[in-house]
Amino acid sequence: MNTFMLAGVSSNVGKTTVTMGVMAALCKRNCPVVPFKTGPDYIDPMFHTFVTGKKSTNLDTWMVDQETIRSLFYHKLSENSVAVIEGVMGLYDGHGLETDVGSSAYLSKVVDAPVFLIIDGRGMSKSAAAMVKGYADFDPDTRIAGVIINKIASESHYQLLKEMIETCTGVPCVGYFPNCPDIVMNSRHLGLIPVDELQGLREQVEKAAALAEEHIDLDKMLLLSRREAVPQVQKDPFDACAGRYDDLTIGFAKDKAFSFYYEDNFNALRKLGVRLVPFSPLEDYELPKGLDALYIGGGFPEMFGRDLEKNQGFRESIRAALENGLPCFAECGGLMYLTESMEMLDGERYQAAGFFKADTKMTKRLQRFGYIDIDTVINNTPIHIKGHEFHHSLVHEKEPIPMRYQITKGDRKWTCGFCKGNTLAGYPHIHFYSNPQFLLALLDKAEEIKRLEEQDSENSNG
Repeated sequence: MNTFMLAGVSSNVGKTTVTMGVMAALCKRNCPVVPFKTGPDYIDPMFHTFVTGKKSTNLDTWMVDQETIRSLFYHKLSENSVAVIEGVMGLYDGHGLETDVGSSAYLSKVVDAPVFLIIDGRGMSKSAAAMVKGYADFDPDTRIAGVIINKIASESHYQLLKEMIETCTGVPCVGYFPNCPDIVMNSRHLGLIPVDELQGLREQVEKAAALAEEHIDLDKMLLLSRREAVPQVQKDPFDACAGRYDDLTIGFAKDKAFSFYYEDNFNALRKLGVRLVPFSPLEDYELPKGLDALYIGGGFPEMFGRDLEKNQGFRESIRAALENGLPCFAECGGLMYLTESMEMLDGERYQAAGFFKADTKMTKRLQRFGYIDIDTVINNTPIHIKGHEFHHSLVHEKEPIPMRYQITKGDRKWTCGFCKGNTLAGYPHIHFYSNPQFLLALLDKAEEIKRLEEQDSENSNG
């Protein structure tokens, strides 16, 4: 089994491009690559899945405790797996000065994975060695197994940097990526553009794979990252409740407008016995029949506002279902869609589902970004959970709407989590493994409502 992390000295050093190339090249060698992403990002895992054909998993050490992270990681691996973890931001960038929780370095130690450090080699010679030495010495417990240099001008340029780095630091260079303007990862306000919206991605993956095979010593990477066996880890926290909700069917929004979900959230629902049914607010005329609850994740509904507005039948279908009491949990883009309208930066306004008496307005400025602590009450049970916010929009209420989330970030506090009927919708993205009681409480509520409806139906028929 192999486990390793590809981490950068900072953002924008080409981490995703290199990761994509290494994963693709290993897959071409028929290595059983299992992809992972450090932190809360939704888009990079989509690239991993596109490249490897396997679902990528987020490993977030701020939202989820160490032992659960180890469980989520190692339960996906077998003796022949090649686990490739893409880092986030710079190697040591985490939650703050007092702790390295949330950082790539911290995760590498939690799962015991060596790091291959990616640096941008443009305009440097011996300074590259100073950079690598600084990263290697900063935390001796973080195992930097090798260096990959991106944006190299020529073979001689690479050999110069390689000699400097290896002589001055003792850390081996395992290869490089040449400066290749043909491989470009375009972005927008929430990061990279999702896979479903990109043209020519397959060709870019093929180019990246060829570059990795030619210029990176993949055999050496596998040698340096080899481990003997899968270690013993704790059981999945949801194992104790496996199959408990096998009578529930939950529909989840899944299309180009709504694609931000943690794969382990779905895994938790499946483990609990829930039947998952996808639906598309863009393409479907109405909600699927026989649903007991809805899960509407985030995404880019603002980029598809016109198409969402045109699908009037679906907007009316989901609004009627929620007004009739169908339970619903919505995050970020899901919240935006449940308001009456979405107004773009240019003033263009699109009609949305209209369940909440409120309007969404896009903003140039980032409104919220980062990790948060959430206190809420579900089914009369106080629950604390951790989440993440990242949005360029605000929801303006037309009438007071009860809030269920009390949010804390450092010394700042605010409320969110619109609650109406059996619908809970807020900007925070929540990882169910942060506190399993949150998901269990939501499912208990859905099951309770289903039982009451069945009793009412029996009484009316009796």
